[in-house]
Amino acid sequence: MNGADTAWIIVATALVLFMTLPGLALFYGGLVRARNVLSVFMHCFAIACLMSVLWLAVGYSIAFGDGNAYWGGLGKAFLNGVDADSLAGTLPEVLFFAFQMTFAIITPALIVGAYVERISFAFVLLFSSAWMLLVYAPVVHWIWGGGLLAGAEWSLFENGVNDFAGGIVVHQTAGLAALILAAVLGPRSNKSKPPHNPGMVMIGAAMLWVGWFGFNGGSQLAADGGAAMALTVTHISAATASLTWALWEKIRHGKASLVGMVTGTIAGLASITPASGSVDPVQAMIIGGVAGIMCQELCGIVKNVIKIDDTLDVFAVHGVGGMFGIVMLVVFGHAGATEQFGGLLVVGVFTIVVTTVLIYICKAIVPLRVSEEDEQVGLDLTSHGERAYDMTS
Repeated sequence: MNGADTAWIIVATALVLFMTLPGLALFYGGLVRARNVLSVFMHCFAIACLMSVLWLAVGYSIAFGDGNAYWGGLGKAFLNGVDADSLAGTLPEVLFFAFQMTFAIITPALIVGAYVERISFAFVLLFSSAWMLLVYAPVVHWIWGGGLLAGAEWSLFENGVNDFAGGIVVHQTAGLAALILAAVLGPRSNKSKPPHNPGMVMIGAAMLWVGWFGFNGGSQLAADGGAAMALTVTHISAATASLTWALWEKIRHGKASLVGMVTGTIAGLASITPASGSVDPVQAMIIGGVAGIMCQELCGIVKNVIKIDDTLDVFAVHGVGGMFGIVMLVVFGHAGATEQFGGLLVVGVFTIVVTTVLIYICKAIVPLRVSEEDEQVGLDLTSHGERAYDMTS
């Protein structure tokens, strides 16, 4: 065990959890109408709790167990055989478990943005659970756990996919799942009202930005120069994407909005995620600069051309951003085209097929969507019996 590495990953673990609670909850919560903000908080908080328990039960074992090319098996279910003295590299394995658990929390939580304001709470719990275990955990095993795409003896590709912190594992899987679920769910009955609290959106985005240092810097799994570079390029990409999003919005619409600028921040963060272990600061600036414009354009295409109500732009920002970062590793010569495009294709097809099947299975067990009346009243009151704001005071 290395004390410095362990201390850094303890901090990084806290930072990645901070991304979901409260960062993502506030970011998404501010973007919805006032009658639905608590439902978004509830979705994020409940997913965090449920994924933690499921990761302990079988998720970690599926992802990082000593299975085969396709899954890790159940040998490490409930951390069987793992104690305080067990090591994963230079880290206590229980810390590696906890760090990866925070990724298993935020990935299904990202999908929340696609279905806010109209989905049933029971469906959120059932679908998120099944999706994390049957889509996310196997993909983790394929790329980070020595499986199908990792460059091991049974890998599809000789050198393996280069996905440092989750362009495919986190952002592509969540983005595609979000798009499919939004398409099956259908649009909100009323899409006319703007975000109820842009200030809350900015606070959430700022927390995500800070937490992302643990997400990318922690993925080095060591306290060294690689972690420092990952942290630095993460910041540069986020800053550049924020500026190019705001500039493009000003050119297109005459004004640069706060919500737009901080959405650009998230686009830059998602795009640098897979590349943060390889690129230099100038390359990070290029990735962020393109992402700020590209992801903004994709938001309009999804809503106005494809006509899918991916409410908070999960696919356009996270899905497209993450896949873009994977491709830019090829452009900058840090990975082979066969591996990167092959990884995108294999995981993309797997995610689309399994997500679609899971949606219809879960839909047959619990209601997918709330009633039209409940949607009009708001999910805070109809699903959870609470209101975020006292309108009478």
